[in-house]
Amino acid sequence: METNSRYIIGIDLGTTNSALAFVDTAVPVPERRAEVLRIPQLIAPGEVGELETLPSFVYLPEPGRMDPELLRLPWHEAVPPDFAVGALAREMAARAPGAVVSSAKSWLSCATIDRRAPTLPFDRRPVPRQISPVQASRLYLEHFRDAWNCLKAGDDPGLRLEVQQVFLTVPASFDAVARQLTVEAAAEAGLQVQLLEEPQAAFYAWLLEQGDAWREHVAAGDAILVCDIGGGTTDFSLVAVTDVEGNLGLERIAVGDHILLGGDNMDLALAYRVAQRLRAERGLALDGRQLAALTHACRAAKEKLSSDTPEPQRLTVLGVGSGVVGGAVTTELRSEEMRDTLLDGFFPTVDITDQPASARRIGLRTFGLDYASDPGVTRHLAAFLSQHSFRDASGRPILPTAVLFNGGVTKSPVFRERIIRVLNRWAGESAAGGADILRGSHPDLAVALGAAWYGQVRREGGVRIKSGSARSYYLGVESSLPAVPGFPTPLEALCVVNFGMEEGSRTEVPSEGLGLIVGEITEFRFFSSTRRTGDHVGDVLSAWGEDELRELPPLTAELPVREKQADIAGTLVPVRVEAVLTEVGTLEIWCQDRRGTDRWKLEFDLRAVESDDSAGSAPESTDNDGSPVE
Repeated sequence: METNSRYIIGIDLGTTNSALAFVDTAVPVPERRAEVLRIPQLIAPGEVGELETLPSFVYLPEPGRMDPELLRLPWHEAVPPDFAVGALAREMAARAPGAVVSSAKSWLSCATIDRRAPTLPFDRRPVPRQISPVQASRLYLEHFRDAWNCLKAGDDPGLRLEVQQVFLTVPASFDAVARQLTVEAAAEAGLQVQLLEEPQAAFYAWLLEQGDAWREHVAAGDAILVCDIGGGTTDFSLVAVTDVEGNLGLERIAVGDHILLGGDNMDLALAYRVAQRLRAERGLALDGRQLAALTHACRAAKEKLSSDTPEPQRLTVLGVGSGVVGGAVTTELRSEEMRDTLLDGFFPTVDITDQPASARRIGLRTFGLDYASDPGVTRHLAAFLSQHSFRDASGRPILPTAVLFNGGVTKSPVFRERIIRVLNRWAGESAAGGADILRGSHPDLAVALGAAWYGQVRREGGVRIKSGSARSYYLGVESSLPAVPGFPTPLEALCVVNFGMEEGSRTEVPSEGLGLIVGEITEFRFFSSTRRTGDHVGDVLSAWGEDELRELPPLTAELPVREKQADIAGTLVPVRVEAVLTEVGTLEIWCQDRRGTDRWKLEFDLRAVESDDSAGSAPESTDNDGSPVE
């Protein structure tokens, strides 16, 4: 990443919409602002328009289905592409869902599939053309790259996006695998990026908008909830306002779990509601692909109705040959129908003590996204606050004093008002005050704007949010106790990264009596936690709750024997341990031979992870070269 480039770039790679913003450092510091780049894209076959966002869709027409010349963009000087990214692809999703990739970002975090294999559009039936979630992410980033180079760089190689300082945002709850795959997609697009968590970026956008006046809206002791509900995920974070020697500061104190719950779920709920009405009123039964097309149509209608547009929105789903419905199906979605379905279904009025329901899983199921079992956003919020908030004398969570909304879903005042009403209901029960809304504009652009401004603050100084790792990480250590028949060898968890550790930092792990097996294949087990925020590097856990630690995919490695030590295969080498949390959020473990200068590096091999990494499971091992670094 070029740290002295003219431009500082922020890219929000969203589930439904993506955006790019920039800061021009050639502008004098007092006048610098973050600006959104309007992105040229196809808005109809052969018609190019410029929009503030790039819809995160890829249209993959079958050969001969569309003239390639109609897919040409200004930077396609030679051969036109055989795909389209953006608004046209989004429009085609309602007509040909089997040819359109959507929700690639959610699939990027789905451990039940090979995320480098061509699996999208995801369909149990044969699909003519498919690409991987990593490829889809790369195509969005390549579109940004080409649009920037066409509009901003021109013939100046020093202004190309590839040599600018780029901050790419990811959900705070993205695990190390999803983060690494995001970086990989960027690298394939020719971009060297630094990752930034989306809730932080949204907060930096609010700081940018408020300027020095931000201190007038919050006070020391306040806890600010960043409520980010996007197209595919819901993220909660807490930011504390601190008093540092008389100056207000900001510190991120909690990050919620990765919840696959957002606008996509709402669109599907509306589609089911409309499909049920069509069956009841007309006796029509939609097949799977028609339901997928109806889901995309409901998304567009929802976006209009959630902005308080009173008129019913027309929905049209094309028939499928001689299927159940031969011709086009036309109906409408009404405002009251949308509110009844979404408000009560996704934002129910619940108690602070309520928890998300866990659905019983059927033994045989289809592969797909691991959506949240409970669609109630407010129940997930109650669980987050119950888990991460401080508590009053009665044991109830101390609620946030302010809320910063982000994400496309929160553009709707209807949804924002329901969340605030629920929060204030909880506050009334605890005899505390209600939460204020931190007013900010452009929930769908804030992350890109904030990412660019974060880069400006890093380069020139300004108000920063103190933060670091959103998780604690642990290395499994096998006990040396004697074997007991019928019981596995006890396993301890050694904390190697504590919650809040700054990315890019290196720390020696205080530990004694550790040995590393060399010369034979061994397995290394890793764990993470968003709940044990008080553990320190070097702490050893001999027991933990079922929901406290989440096991990550293990790695299998054969660390080489060093000839100068005359060790043999299976030797237990006494080592000191050092942990490095890289700037892309991945973890390296360095093992230093206490007898000399030899050392080995262990790192996650994220290139072949295909197994389920759900809590409490032991995924199938993946290969790791375990190569030594001198």
